[in-house]
Amino acid sequence: MRNREQWGSRLGFILAASGSAVGIGNIWKFPYIAGENGGAAFTIVYLLCILVVGLTIVIAEFAIGRSTQLSPVGAFEKIAPHSNWKWVGFLGVASAFVILSFYGVVGGWILKYIFISISGGFNVLNGNPDSAKDLFVAFIGSTWSPVIFQVIFMSLCVYVIIKGVKDGIENWSKIMMPIIIALLFILALRGLTLPGGVEGLKFLFFPRFEALTASAIVLALGHSFFTLSLGMGTMITYGSYLKTDQNLLNSALWVILLDTAIALLAGVAIFTSVFAAGADPAGGPGLIFYILPSIFPQLAYGSIWGTIFFSLLFMAALTSAISILEVVTAYFIDQKGWTRNRATIQFGIIITLVGVFCSLSMGGGVNLAEYFGSTFQNYLGQTFFDVMDNLSSKYMLPFGGMMTALFILFKWGVPSFLSEFGTHIINEEKDKSLVKIFLIIAAGVAGFILLNELIETFTGSAIIG
Repeated sequence: MRNREQWGSRLGFILAASGSAVGIGNIWKFPYIAGENGGAAFTIVYLLCILVVGLTIVIAEFAIGRSTQLSPVGAFEKIAPHSNWKWVGFLGVASAFVILSFYGVVGGWILKYIFISISGGFNVLNGNPDSAKDLFVAFIGSTWSPVIFQVIFMSLCVYVIIKGVKDGIENWSKIMMPIIIALLFILALRGLTLPGGVEGLKFLFFPRFEALTASAIVLALGHSFFTLSLGMGTMITYGSYLKTDQNLLNSALWVILLDTAIALLAGVAIFTSVFAAGADPAGGPGLIFYILPSIFPQLAYGSIWGTIFFSLLFMAALTSAISILEVVTAYFIDQKGWTRNRATIQFGIIITLVGVFCSLSMGGGVNLAEYFGSTFQNYLGQTFFDVMDNLSSKYMLPFGGMMTALFILFKWGVPSFLSEFGTHIINEEKDKSLVKIFLIIAAGVAGFILLNELIETFTGSAIIG
């Protein structure tokens, strides 16, 4: 039997798990949805959601992984042999595959923007978001340039995963996570020194309860779930490399703390610059590729600040991407007996090839979604990139999270979970009741997110939102 790889240190595991949670969406999505939906009011609701829902499922996935010392499919199969629960594990592996196919494309875009910034390519955009949008659309709509950068990004992922858990994922996380935090501090401090930068703080942190609508609360619920890489088997896989003496509650709290702190720090860095330049803070997803590239030339040493920003975004993307690839790799190591090299290289290539079609669907001349007909496109997305994005984020992840919570409630059992958990919150009996309540809430939230999306997809009108 092959010896199971393990994390070299508690810090290494926390940084690796935090790196998985801290991705592209964490740095750009949380700031703008918080700003648009009540600022500090939204943040308060989000923190409550992440403590009740996010923390519950993070601990659950850590416990399943550590208890079995296996990746998702093997973990569910070991706890519930000869049952259909293994398909929850397969769903996690499939989700990871789907997500990385388009995530690698976005990673390539960010890498390209580092080179544009270094070369001074943003200088011609001076204060003109429309020109920045034209630049971005022209780039992603070209055939080979986005593909080349996607391949480079995925090659880096493969390189890290081949090195293994301790020498690859852990070592690189120890390098990149402190750099991400340091660069964010530099950008945030720079933003606060800009004229008008304080207005960005007010936008992000001043509570505007009138903007906290029912749809905003649903948005907070959804983001608290997705920001922690839940439902795709990542935390189960990372948990399977844990030593038995690791405090799961403490580790999960550190992951959530770092994830949230980085999101808030990113908000400070972004919105202080946005307000200082007099740009539209409601730029939404376009903040990264449209608005910020047009802002940097307006700042002293703008090329440097632009390079720093896209470098930290690149590292955030890479730490998430390697965790996603590890889920797929670990499955073939654990269940098929493949070597790490074979599993990583073979499926790294396959995922990259699928990603090529995601990239080409953005204007490169090949859109696989068109071959499935207009009805299919209306439900899942007009481009193959959108199909893979919507399929994973709207349906696969919430279903996986819901089933994980239900698995502990109805199959593994709360007593077995608490035994693996190993830490008393109050006392044994009250812990059982508390955990049951949290798991029911987590399953209910994930189920509602899924139902809400399904109803909106097929009727055009969501329950809330």
